[in-house]
Amino acid sequence: MNHKVQELQARAKEIRKLTIESIGKLGIGHIGGSLTLSEVLAVLYFDTLRIDPKNPKMENRDRFILSKGHGGPAVYATLALKGFIDMDELDTLNKLNTNLPSHCDMNKTTGVDMTVGSLGQGFSAAVGMAVAAKLDKKDLYVYAIIGDGESQEGQIWEAAMLAGSRKLDNLIAFTDYNKMQIDGYCKDVNGLDPLDKKWEAFGWDVHVVDGHDITELLDAIQKSQNTKEKPSMIIMNTIKGKGAYFCENQVGSHNMPVTEEMWKKAVEMLG
Repeated sequence: MNHKVQELQARAKEIRKLTIESIGKLGIGHIGGSLTLSEVLAVLYFDTLRIDPKNPKMENRDRFILSKGHGGPAVYATLALKGFIDMDELDTLNKLNTNLPSHCDMNKTTGVDMTVGSLGQGFSAAVGMAVAAKLDKKDLYVYAIIGDGESQEGQIWEAAMLAGSRKLDNLIAFTDYNKMQIDGYCKDVNGLDPLDKKWEAFGWDVHVVDGHDITELLDAIQKSQNTKEKPSMIIMNTIKGKGAYFCENQVGSHNMPVTEEMWKKAVEMLG
């Protein structure tokens, strides 16, 4: 287990560095909410998901949907490391005619299972995929990540209610709970606490973890996979902008300019 954790920590660092670099080369981007995802993406793509980069449309593959679509740069970094896309493509992030738009697009990027953008819609799609898998008797899991600001959308809770009532134990979701959104702190805009109790009330099995702790993530996912007749929500306490000195734990990092000096220094500091 220790060896696995060390490997996944190294993968998370690679994802974080590539994310900073690709946004930095563009000069602006959603860096804060992308850097919160490095650890969970490392765990999902390099330990958990049943996927095959050589057969990205494999019928019974697990599905992954990043409903908080502005974290797309971190997903692209992960897809490049996993071999779904060429590493050179990361330099085209959000540029003219790119296959890597700001928010993930299943029609453009190999390995992306759902186009996202309007907050809440990706999560509804994830619930729909889980329902379809049950109807088709397919042995697969659907994994989804939602944001805390996104969790203020009514569509999230409509989907949550359906998933709970259908007892979708093939659905495992994560909330990126960094406590910040584009307009400020979540508690000042539309507070979510007690978030764990809300999900429990909707019929979900709930785990609260440090979203940057590989061991806690692995343990929560395993427990969720062993849960029967309930979907699972893993609430990840995270730090917005984690690992980048110029934006860590800053509200203004939702979408911000990044200079060459800033991103190169941040990557160097990560080692």
